[in-house]
Order: sequence, then structure tokens, then C-alpha cells
Amino acid sequence: MSGVRATAVLLGGGVSGRPRPFRSAKPRPPPASKISEAALLLSLLWMPALLPLASRLQLLPRALLSMASGSPPFRPSPASGSDYVPRSVSAAFVTCPNEKVAKEIARAVVEKRLAACVNLIPQITSIYEWKGKIEEDSEVLMMIKTQSSLVPALTDFVRSVHPYEVAEVIALPVEQGNSPYLHWVHQVTASGSDSSTAPTVMSRPCSCHVPS
Repeated sequence: MSGVRATAVLLGGGVSGRPRPFRSAKPRPPPASKISEAALLLSLLWMPALLPLASRLQLLPRALLSMASGSPPFRPSPASGSDYVPRSVSAAFVTCPNEKVAKEIARAVVEKRLAACVNLIPQITSIYEWKGKIEEDSEVLMMIKTQSSLVPALTDFVRSVHPYEVAEVIALPVEQGNSPYLHWVHQVTASGSDSSTAPTVMSRPCSCHVPS
């Protein structure tokens, strides 16, 4: 009798002697509450990374509309804690044949409130094409900080006093920087005067820049 019971146990039928049918172990699906908790956790983890993208996507229709209408693109207001409006200050670059001319122009634009500050960078080497020839000159580079709205007046003034036939005046807008300094630039150039009384600046020009 003990042998019969052992056989029945091996067959999975208990003591009755009948074998139990084989059932494969299938994984049970997680409950709905677990799925919702996992989705909430993933959304919290991804939210900081998706917020900047969402804000840019919101500005896309405005940018496309401005491009189609030809109006300037929409720009968000400056960040809190800073009163600087991006691109309201520009850095203009002017090359001069020597330091004497550069200093005279620099003092003139500062006195006329067309610039808040001018940096002079001496002994730069310029290589360029002029009237079909490759030229090489030693020049002085002026870096002029001013309001972007004053760049046209600054350009006109530099052209009126510069010894070159074609004066280099290139302005780049400032997106961001030290807010107190940029605010100072606005303050100093707030009352830019008329450039009609421009002083005469004539020094021996570079021969390759003036008509023969």
C-alpha cells in the first residue's frame, strides 16, 4: 500500500491515485494601480527635460508667422532680475591706419555720446583684396560699445571723419552680459548729440584705401 501512495504522489494526484493535469506558469499582468503609478513616475522624471522644448514649440507658430509677414521675430522678455533687453546694445568694430587716427575718432564718438566706451587694439594685421590686389597692412582695431539704435548715426559719423575711402564699420548686437555694465552703456549714450559738428580727422591714410 505504501508503494501505491508513493506512485500517486509522484504523479501529482495526491492519495487518490489520479494524476493532475499539467499547467504552465503564466505571468499575471500587474494591476492597474501599479501601471498608473509607473506612468506618473515617468512623467515626473521627464517633465523638467520637456518643459524647455514645449516653450520653444509654443514660439514656433509666432516665428513662422513673423517670417511670412516680414516683421521682426518675436523675442521673449528678459529674464526676471535683469532689466537688459537683448540686442539693445551693440559692439561696433572699426579699423584705423594708426593709433593717432583711432584715438581722435574714439574721443569724438564718446564726446558726442555716440559711444559709451571705445577699446583700441593696436598692431593687428589685416590681409584683404583691394582693387584686384592682395594687400597686407598693420592697423588699429576699435571696439565701440553703444546702443543698437545709435549704430546708424555712429556709422555716418565715422564715415565723415575716417581717412579711408571705404571705412570698416561692423556692428554686432549683444545678447547678454553683465547687466550693470549694459545699463551703464544705455545711460551714457541716452542723449547722443547731433554729429553735424564732427571734428576733422585727417592723417596720412593707407595708400591702398584712397583713390590714386
